[in-house]
Amino acid sequence: MEHAYSRLLVVFSVLSLCLGNQGVRCQLTSDFYDETCPHLYTIVQQHVFTAMRAEMRMGASLLRLHFHDCFVNGCDGSILLDRSDGEKFAQPNLNSVRGYEVIDAIKADLESLCPEVVSCADIVALAAGYGVLFSGGPYWDVLLGRKDGLVANQSGADNGLPAPFEPIDSIIQKFNAVGLNTTDVVVLSGAHTIGRSRCVLFSNRLSNFSATNSVDPTLDASLADSLQSLCAGGDGNQTTALDVSSGDVFDNYYYQNLLANKGLLSSDQGLFSSPQGTANTKDLVRTYSHDEDQFFCDFGWSMIKMGNIPLTGSEGEIRKNCRVVNS
Repeated sequence: MEHAYSRLLVVFSVLSLCLGNQGVRCQLTSDFYDETCPHLYTIVQQHVFTAMRAEMRMGASLLRLHFHDCFVNGCDGSILLDRSDGEKFAQPNLNSVRGYEVIDAIKADLESLCPEVVSCADIVALAAGYGVLFSGGPYWDVLLGRKDGLVANQSGADNGLPAPFEPIDSIIQKFNAVGLNTTDVVVLSGAHTIGRSRCVLFSNRLSNFSATNSVDPTLDASLADSLQSLCAGGDGNQTTALDVSSGDVFDNYYYQNLLANKGLLSSDQGLFSSPQGTANTKDLVRTYSHDEDQFFCDFGWSMIKMGNIPLTGSEGEIRKNCRVVNS
């Protein structure tokens, strides 16, 4: 936590200069609730801080929750819906996405102070921002004013979310489909500087990798040995840090790891090592590996872009309970 606050002013200055030169054309605004729910920021801050004090990993979980929400139907809170045929129970989210109880607690407090005003989708976006900040990462103005979607889309989550086993060109295509470019792919992948992953998501790199290699040759040998020990004999749910250098701190070590063949997921290491990784992805990995301020600046801008992915439907509401639609 101290790491986050000690760097806040520097990071904020860098990010402000960066974003000040960008034109954000959207209907979302940073002051959307200033009059209707002025305590919004304080309430979200307090809940996220408390959750991360209990479990530092929760910052990464809230960030992942926002990402997985936005990539399906737009940033509409549809991932929060408790439906057996909903996104929450899609394969990429099942036993993977977490933090729902934090969003519930925030929503409950907001409903007592400013009922039916703040959308669940906006709570998710704002909580993700504070999750990054309290992990030591950059601050950006989270734009607000979203509505909550009325439907969930399990097939969209199953087919539209980038997977850790996918080739880089396929991941780039999925980002392009929602209006994000190759730079966004590389910079948002940097979110893996915090959080953890289950063995089942990288065990394909540890044995029977190909006809000529038992272990993925783009995986550092010593790291492969330690991961094999971790995952041996388990059910695939054992976890390890995505960033082997500083798993709880939002920094640019993720990119330094890729240069050393220490990216945990094949989708991570592929940004630098895969033949399908474009020259652009390799150059960006090199840039961010030695320029943390640039990474922070670009990350804030990409988060704003991702948070503005348009909703697939025009209908929406302000849910009273994030897990069910009002009607």
